[in-house]
Amino acid sequence: MAVTRAPQPVVTTAAPLTVRSRLAHPALLLTGILLVALNMRACLAAISPMVGEIQRTFGLSATAGGLITTVPVLFQGVGAPLTPRLTRRFGAERVVLGAVLVLGAGVLLRVLPSVYALYAGCVVIGVAIAVLNVSMPGLVKREFPDRAATMTGVYSTTMLVGATLAAGSSVPLEHALGGGWRASLGAWSLLALIAAVAWLPQVLRSRQEQAAVAAAPARDARDARDARPAPADRPIEGIWKSPLAWQISLFMGISSLLVYTLVAWMPTILFDHGMDRGQASLVFAFSNLVQVAGAFLVPLMAGRMTSQRALAVTMAALNGLGIALLLVAPVSGAWVSATILGLAQGGSLGLGLAFIVLRTGTAAGAAQLGGMSQAIGYLVAAAGPVGAGALHQLTGGWEATLVLMLVLVLVVGAAGFGAGRNRTL
Repeated sequence: MAVTRAPQPVVTTAAPLTVRSRLAHPALLLTGILLVALNMRACLAAISPMVGEIQRTFGLSATAGGLITTVPVLFQGVGAPLTPRLTRRFGAERVVLGAVLVLGAGVLLRVLPSVYALYAGCVVIGVAIAVLNVSMPGLVKREFPDRAATMTGVYSTTMLVGATLAAGSSVPLEHALGGGWRASLGAWSLLALIAAVAWLPQVLRSRQEQAAVAAAPARDARDARDARPAPADRPIEGIWKSPLAWQISLFMGISSLLVYTLVAWMPTILFDHGMDRGQASLVFAFSNLVQVAGAFLVPLMAGRMTSQRALAVTMAALNGLGIALLLVAPVSGAWVSATILGLAQGGSLGLGLAFIVLRTGTAAGAAQLGGMSQAIGYLVAAAGPVGAGALHQLTGGWEATLVLMLVLVLVVGAAGFGAGRNRTL
């Protein structure tokens, strides 16, 4: 006997679904991520070649001039713990959009004709980058759950590409625009605006998905939630008491300290040992370029490994070898040292970000671990350039600074060995 079912009501949803599918196109998402990532280091790297001119403009001392690069790093550490709460309340898409717009505003504030605006802009930039630093791993974890390590490599590489382009083009931009350092640095606000426009479809997609779930029957809402790759709202309990979270945080923090110390002082170290200033700048630029390879390759390798212990120890060993060469043969071994340090520094950045997505099970957990590790990381890193300069002033040379960095390499290796265990928070 045939069973006749009652006709079901027809719900017209083709148009909204079509709109959502277009907004959710992977090419749009990838474009938005890459453009946001380009901004995350560019405005910091762009100012380094301009510090001398800024000092002369405002009559700043060397210490006050050093704060121009130190303040954004410091406030990356201060702003990082606030981000998970923001993403839970407003959603990651809107938080990223807001942070990119705030970053662009900070870039413009920094070039106003006031020393107070200069440092205020540095604070705003640091907080905005902190929000992006913490938000992006969670987004990658959510949108690319099966390729999180690979995508981490892609966006960490893009960050370094942005920094390299900014450092290399600041002086040419100054000449091309004809407005001095203010025009050159202010131009980077356009990159932030472009990134915000490219990211807007993700905000619209998020709003439409939320509206669709709210309007659907309970069964359809459950189906929509079940279709998501992983629950994105479960925080990690007691993360600040977790040894694994602290090991990841120390790995990122001390690795960042080594990076920022050499960013601040490597050309000066080479120059003080007799290398021509122009050649010292080329060696430093080459080291930054090599970082791109490390930042791309190491997360790819990490994603294919069950345990990343050997990889973390290798990065620490390469850091140690590069610093040791800088200590014993600063001029004759400069290019070799720059190559090794570039691989180690870029690789350590990529591995630290990979740890955030590999050691967490949810997007919320990744954001939470990112907030903790980057808060500790950037607060530690901010002490590097200042501490190295003070130690140099106290001893009259760079040997004590480099020896201390070698000791810290041992700590990085130990922290990385613990962070590389195949465990999830």
